Amino acid sequence: MGSTVELENNIMGEFKHLVIVKFKENVLMEEILKDMEKMVAEIDAIKSFEWGQDLESLEMLRQGFTHAFLMTFKNKEGYSAFLGHPKHQEFSATFSTAIEKIVLLDFPATLVKPPPKAPAEEPSAAQNDQK
Repeated sequence: MGSTVELENNIMGEFKHLVIVKFKENVLMEEILKDMEKMVAEIDAIKSFEWGQDLESLEMLRQGFTHAFLMTFKNKEGYSAFLGHPKHQEFSATFSTAIEKIVLLDFPATLVKPPPKAPAEEPSAAQNDQK
């Protein structure tokens, strides 16, 4: 559990939903991913969505898990709205039948190192000519 200090440092207020899975044999991954991307596109509460397939970890460390899915919500209320959304519930019913093993982690994000700021743009040659 996070301490009060950790929760107060949750500057962004974001809430994360991490799903790590091992799919059953013979699951059509393309169909699952297409359905998941469609669901994500239709639910406004989801701020961002990322997924990946593990191609690098040693099997003994991976423990059979192959895919990770990370959804970011503006806040916990957005996550709660996602859980009750009919599109999520419909997708979850199908998704759960394809899973052999799963780990779910839901947590407020604590920003430790913000992303670097974009460098200031240099004036273009056309802008310099106008001066």
